[in-house]
Amino acid sequence: MRIFVLLSRIPYPLEKGDKLRAFHQLKVLSKKHEIILCALNPLSKVDKQKAFEQLQPYCRSINFIDLPAYSRVMNIMNAYFSGLPLQSGYFYNRQAAKKIKALITEYQPDYLFAQLSRTARYLMNVPIKKMLDYQDAFSYGLKRRAEKAGWLLKPVFMLEHRRMEAFEKKIFDNFDHKIIISEQDRDLIPHPEKHTITVIRNGVDRSFFKPLMRRKKQEIVFIGNMNYPPNVDAAVFLAKEIMPLVWQKKPEIRLLLAGASPHARVKNLENSMVTVSGWMDDIREAYAGSEIFIAPMRMGTGLQNKLLEAMAMKIPCITTSMANAALKAKEKEEILTGNSAKELADALLFLLENEKERQKLAEKAFIFVKQNYGWEEATVPMEKLIHDTFL
Repeated sequence: MRIFVLLSRIPYPLEKGDKLRAFHQLKVLSKKHEIILCALNPLSKVDKQKAFEQLQPYCRSINFIDLPAYSRVMNIMNAYFSGLPLQSGYFYNRQAAKKIKALITEYQPDYLFAQLSRTARYLMNVPIKKMLDYQDAFSYGLKRRAEKAGWLLKPVFMLEHRRMEAFEKKIFDNFDHKIIISEQDRDLIPHPEKHTITVIRNGVDRSFFKPLMRRKKQEIVFIGNMNYPPNVDAAVFLAKEIMPLVWQKKPEIRLLLAGASPHARVKNLENSMVTVSGWMDDIREAYAGSEIFIAPMRMGTGLQNKLLEAMAMKIPCITTSMANAALKAKEKEEILTGNSAKELADALLFLLENEKERQKLAEKAFIFVKQNYGWEEATVPMEKLIHDTFL
């Protein structure tokens, strides 16, 4: 079967959750289907040649469509006055729409796939069977950001939240199949038939993220795209509120904040006990060089890939109950959780002081990921939806 895949970003390098999910889904689907890939590109700094080389084994045709900065500004303004979410305007371009229509006419796909609501406008009215990957409950994520935003940005995020909520509901009926990353996110989609959305979990590349023997350079690590607001919030929360409680009892403990494009707020956290690495060629070194991984997430939705990767590398993990709601690891057996700074600091101190508990938690987490989070297994229900369409 020939599948036309539309993404809002070029799915390489794999430093963002949507890119990681798309890359591995393409990889699995390409084993049985012919993939026509079309990826929007709002960032000119992407190395297209390297991305093409990584994607070429899985696609019959690869098409990158640039979204010029000047047109993005105009399209955001058009979205504002049309009552659409601003990010829908950011990713929608009339010239891009013409190119996408031409590609569909040229390749005559049997099925269409749109990742994220921000791409839905391009495909929602095309008379071909299609699937939308909501991935996360974006509208609810915006509500959380509004709750933590300052007085100046709070109205902006609330407006975007309301518009995205209406948009998520509107596009639902324009796609034959809908998928999402977790039950938690599915239940937040504002549509009366949200129960029909199929949960397609993420996986982890267990052949890449596996235990490595390394000298421990620091005790604690948090990893993620350090320009993504929920990760920025978590990094600041960790360094400013959680770690001071840890340092009261263990002043020698070192923290690493690792990941691409650190925001100024993250860079400003660096000191003699906190290292901000920025981009790392091999992020596994950050995991393997640490005793404990912590993801103190207070914002955002979806499944935290960083937790899967740490568990697959046998690094004991701590997170919030919000993040674990999507992961579904057993608390106090496969993961430790806390919500306040004190609860998370106490969890860190417990593991720092108990090597056997660290090892036991890491071993059970490793087994949990091995049994529940493989990309091949995760993509089976998605492929079944596509296959059953043509029975």
